This record gives sequence, C-alpha cells and structure tokens, in this order.
Amino acid sequence: MKTTMKTLVASIVLAIFSTSGFSQSMSKKYRTLKVETKINASAEKVWEAMVLDYGEIANFSPYIYASNYISGSLKGEKGAKRKCSFNEKGSRWTHERIEEIDNANMVMRNIVIDAAKFPLDTDNSQAYYRVRDNGDGTSNASYEFQFRTKPAFMGAFAKGSFRKTLEGTLIGLKHYVETGEKVNAQNGKYKDIKGKYPKPLIVNTK
Repeated sequence: MKTTMKTLVASIVLAIFSTSGFSQSMSKKYRTLKVETKINASAEKVWEAMVLDYGEIANFSPYIYASNYISGSLKGEKGAKRKCSFNEKGSRWTHERIEEIDNANMVMRNIVIDAAKFPLDTDNSQAYYRVRDNGDGTSNASYEFQFRTKPAFMGAFAKGSFRKTLEGTLIGLKHYVETGEKVNAQNGKYKDIKGKYPKPLIVNTK
C-alpha cells in the first residue's frame, strides 16, 4: 500500500512539473510573419523597452489594455512570464513566457503558454524579438511571428490581423522610445500617431 501511494504521489509531481515545463514542439506546419522598423535611438534603449521591460508591453502596444508580470516574475529574463489583456474587460488575454534570451546579440524567443479568445495553436506558435545596432545611434527592431491557428484553416484569415498587430506594435514602440509617450489601447494614442511614421517593412511572409 505504501509503495502504491508513493508511486501515485510521484506520478502527480511528475505531471505537475511536465506541465510547468511546457515548451513548443513546432512540429506542425506553421506560417511566418516578420516586420521591421528603424528607430532613432540606441539599440540598448530599444532592447530595454522591447524586452528587458517585458511586463510593460502596454507602454507601447496599441492593442493591449494592460500588461503585468505574473508567477513571481520581476524582469525580462529567461522564464519570465506576463499577462497581456486585449480588451477592457480582461476576458481576452494571453499568458506568455521568455523561452530564450541572448542579451549580447539582442535576440529573444517568446512563447504563448495559454490564451483566451485567440485562435492559436500554442504548441506551434512562437515569436522572435530582435534589435540590431545600425552603428549611427539608430537601430532596427523586428518581430518574427511563427504561428499555427486552431483550427488550422483559419491561418489565412488570421494572418492579416496578426500582421496589423505586429506593425502597430512596432510603430508604438518607435513612438514610445523616441518620445517617451505611451501608446496603448486605453489611451487611444495610436490613431493620432500612426500616420506620422513610415509603415514597418514586411521582411518575410509565408
């Protein structure tokens, strides 16, 4: 009886840790979007806003009402988790995690570990955040989103919406870093500033 109980407890603990250690398999066919824009600020300043202040993405995303660190995370580092709320009620959200980060080369891999009211296959979706120093006091920031929808046939329809979100977030990032003024869904600032900046370049799409 004792052996059976120990085995049961061990199985439960294993199941808990297996769930918490979830990471993408990326084993199924997925779509790719990559957009990039030039920002008139140092790469270090852009990297800080875009990645190191991971829980503060609501400072510059025009589609996010609120964002915050969760599960004890305090800063943008490997394993950090955040929640992003995409409507005022907070009923449409994503839980995300930094899966990999390379501060020296300014590359971060971000994953969605849970989501509400998003047609994402979270086992086959991830994003790369990159910042490149242009050597003249400016930098280029990019988002590369590799995704699969659930159901899969929605991918073609969702692609345009995801591209719009990535482009808008880069414009918001540019404005926030260059001026210090926040851009998010609560203040509605995006409609006033989006026409003032060049449209981000679509680098890759498939």
